[in-house]
Amino acid sequence: MTSRFNFRQYFVCLLLSAAALSSCSSVKDIAYFQNKVVNQPEKIDKHAGIVIQPKDMLSIVVSSRNPELVSMFNLPVVSYQAGSETVSGAGVQRLLGYVVDNAGYIDFPVLGPISVSGMTRWELSEMIKNRLIKDGLLTDAVVTVEFMNFKVSVLGEVNAPGTYTIEGDKVTVLQAISLARDLTIFGLRENVSVIRERDGERTIYQINLCDVNLFKSPAYYLQQNDIIYVEPNQEKARQSTTDDKTLRMTSILVSGGSLLVSIATLVTSIVLANR
Repeated sequence: MTSRFNFRQYFVCLLLSAAALSSCSSVKDIAYFQNKVVNQPEKIDKHAGIVIQPKDMLSIVVSSRNPELVSMFNLPVVSYQAGSETVSGAGVQRLLGYVVDNAGYIDFPVLGPISVSGMTRWELSEMIKNRLIKDGLLTDAVVTVEFMNFKVSVLGEVNAPGTYTIEGDKVTVLQAISLARDLTIFGLRENVSVIRERDGERTIYQINLCDVNLFKSPAYYLQQNDIIYVEPNQEKARQSTTDDKTLRMTSILVSGGSLLVSIATLVTSIVLANR
């Protein structure tokens, strides 16, 4: 009796120890910024800004003290209503934008074709402003450039995967992950991929959310159409494989059982008919 009781105690202790070790391992795998240094200011790298690429849509608005002069440089405002587009009338209003062609150009009023690929929106704004002043078209031009279709996609082990349209052009990988409602418990935080296409080339960056050095990664600040992929951990991978094997085995057993029942029914019918 005593030995049985001691064995049970020993077994319970083993279970508790395994649970404690599992808990510690989970915390180690899940916590972000594990090697952070608190209360010690660090210099933030200057964000160069999003680079304009072909297929981008840009909003370019020219302002001046003389509204009559700037009207020729600004695209009209379009009203959207019930799936139709009109230049005026009720509905949701939206400013038309400039789509960058495959060669990296936009066709700007009066100034004509302008090469914009590889520039930031601030550089483009300054360049158009200088052109307007240099050509004597406006003396007090104010040019505002914004991205109209800045999107990033978040895939893999996140709670809300999808493509997100973002306002502004200073978006970090952490902000994009927060839009996707953070990683699931199965997300591999040490191996997050950022896939970027630029100038006809595709680059895959690997970042570790558990390491504060991610702030120094060239993928920390996102670019247009970046894709973030969170890889599943081994537990999720094994679970998926096990579920798939279990489903196939269940299907085989059900099919085999149905076949055996059919054979048994047929044999019983033959036996009863021969009596």
